[in-house]
Amino acid sequence: MTLAHQTVLLEEAVAALMTRTNTAENVGTYVDGTFGRGGHAACILKYLAPSGRLVAFDKDPEAAQVAATMATNDHRLRFIHDSFAALERAGRPLAGVLLDLGVSSPQLDARERGFSFLHDGPLDMRMDTRSGPTAAEFVNTVSETELVRVLRAYGEERFAKRIAGAIVEQRALEPFTTTGRLAKVITDANPAWEKHKHPATRAFQAIRIAINDELSDLELLLDKVLDLLESDGRLVIISFHSLEDRIVKRFMRDQARGLQIPRGVPITDSERGQRLRLVGKAQRASDAEIASNSRARSAIMRVAERIA
Repeated sequence: MTLAHQTVLLEEAVAALMTRTNTAENVGTYVDGTFGRGGHAACILKYLAPSGRLVAFDKDPEAAQVAATMATNDHRLRFIHDSFAALERAGRPLAGVLLDLGVSSPQLDARERGFSFLHDGPLDMRMDTRSGPTAAEFVNTVSETELVRVLRAYGEERFAKRIAGAIVEQRALEPFTTTGRLAKVITDANPAWEKHKHPATRAFQAIRIAINDELSDLELLLDKVLDLLESDGRLVIISFHSLEDRIVKRFMRDQARGLQIPRGVPITDSERGQRLRLVGKAQRASDAEIASNSRARSAIMRVAERIA
């Protein structure tokens, strides 16, 4: 089922990625690491030179279907049904890489995908439905100790121990199969609800991140992206929660600083090991965009440029 999707920071992200004002100059290979439903990809193609290439990645089979249709109408697009962690499959050098992290609106809104605590459905949560454990398999088999760790590390859940204990207790009575039952158990176990936030939000986020290796994939990409970007190539990353953003912020900051050398020591940028230049400040969605798309409220975009 195809559902509407509003791409966050659409024009802003593509403008940061593609720095030439003349479309004919936007040549080379660009990467959309999170194709989703093709919002950013369509905008990139709009500004891409006829000789340019766009390589898109996504683990989601539904995204692959949308990409296949788009690719039949534009030979510049190549889709790879894989995680962006396999960035080297796009080739080198790359003129720019864009990531729009997290879960998409169609994934959240489709009850059969099992991402949302608001719609009762099968407890799946896999971005790639072809493989890997479902959320049901995870919560029904994971040890209580590991579940506590996941809830704390990936959901920053204060009541991780209490919620994990409730899940383990209830799965012994009956295995979890639906999002609705899991959400209710988590909600009942959460003693202090945050204002304007569903009490199962953090736990669902944590489980989703764990079974999809989201943070590991991000770190794998960051480990290799600088070796694949060309000189002056751009890295544009949109994050939706603090865990992702801290990883991105730290990476860009450290690569822009290079080695910390005492003041006055004569040393070049290359000797210092600086590989990135930060471009502007972190950017958030405008009030107008948030008014039309509430999910844009938590988005934060960071941009950096590869130093020769």
